Amino acid sequence: MHHYSSEQLEVFANNIRENIIEMLLEAKSGHTAGPLDLADIYTALFFEILKHDPKNPNWEERDLLVVSNGHTIPVCYATMAEAGYFPKKELLTLRKLGSRLQGHPERLRLPGLETTSGPLGSGLSQAAGMALALRLNNQLNRRVYVIMGDGEIDEGNVWEAAMFCAKNKLDNLIAIIDRNNIQIDGFTEDVMPLDSIKARFEAFNWYVLEVDGNNIESVIDTIIMAQAIEFKPVLILAHTIAGKGVDFMENNYSWHGKPPNSEEAKKALHELRTLGGRIRSEHQ
Repeated sequence: MHHYSSEQLEVFANNIRENIIEMLLEAKSGHTAGPLDLADIYTALFFEILKHDPKNPNWEERDLLVVSNGHTIPVCYATMAEAGYFPKKELLTLRKLGSRLQGHPERLRLPGLETTSGPLGSGLSQAAGMALALRLNNQLNRRVYVIMGDGEIDEGNVWEAAMFCAKNKLDNLIAIIDRNNIQIDGFTEDVMPLDSIKARFEAFNWYVLEVDGNNIESVIDTIIMAQAIEFKPVLILAHTIAGKGVDFMENNYSWHGKPPNSEEAKKALHELRTLGGRIRSEHQ
């Protein structure tokens, strides 16, 4: 288990955001807003929370991470490369024919991916099965984490899984919802109002914590709190800013599902490399 300083974690997250922009520019397709806002959560998971080994992705003691909102996978790939699962230059193969880094994660292509995802709303069910299996196999020192989008909880499958997790008291499962308030067709509250997600999950007998999902230290502290909860599955409602780190993308749902062009990428990378103009950079 590594312990990095806040500054080191911020550098990892910023590197991840830069790589997301470069990957999407090269791919000429893909999703931008969600991956950018999830960089802090993935940094917290891969550099502080998860029990995992980039040199041995199938380590039998590892925790399991399920990516339910599969279209946000660029942030997972960028974080895995940052953590040492594969060379960063491979990131530029995103969405290319034959690449290990497909536009949605494919479990059999890349060691370290636990599930294949595409249809939204199915990740919580996959994670629930894994969590129950770990318990049945008496592997009580392992946890399952599942990252979900707020738009995908429009899907009925999520709520079937939520009931199943509560019934089976799956306290080895922690779900994190990326509450960025956007989905492909607009703001979540316009498309299909979610109202209080906290109240809804509590009604399904979950323990719910809320956090600023763009504050890495707060995310780490909240996950550690979640690990201490017994006899209930835990939901962490992570409030994030869609497109975080690039001002012209922030809170703009049109960036949900499109990549930057070369001019936009140049502007985005300049902002990330100078931390929004706070530092002078050779890239100015």
